[in-house]
Amino acid sequence: MEVPTSEPIRIRMPREKDREVLGVVIGVMGGSRMRVACKDQKERMCRIPGKLKNTIWVKDGDVVIIKPWEIQGDIKGDIVWRYNPHQARMLKEKGMV
Repeated sequence: MEVPTSEPIRIRMPREKDREVLGVVIGVMGGSRMRVACKDQKERMCRIPGKLKNTIWVKDGDVVIIKPWEIQGDIKGDIVWRYNPHQARMLKEKGMV
């Protein structure tokens, strides 16, 4: 019988070169649009792009990575990643969110 090893769990983090930001969904507006409170102290209206629309399901309280738009970047953005509950709990324990 093999003893399970405790390997570190890898979690995708926001890429600074792509201007990605961590955020928490605070409201679902419909039409694949969400209101997200971002780590940079801004609240943005974010959408799920078409290629991810049927792949990820986002609800209130989910921790996400967003990419602000080039134009209107302070108020709009795209959701590019959603953390599962276990990953979100790890991020909150480390004080990232």
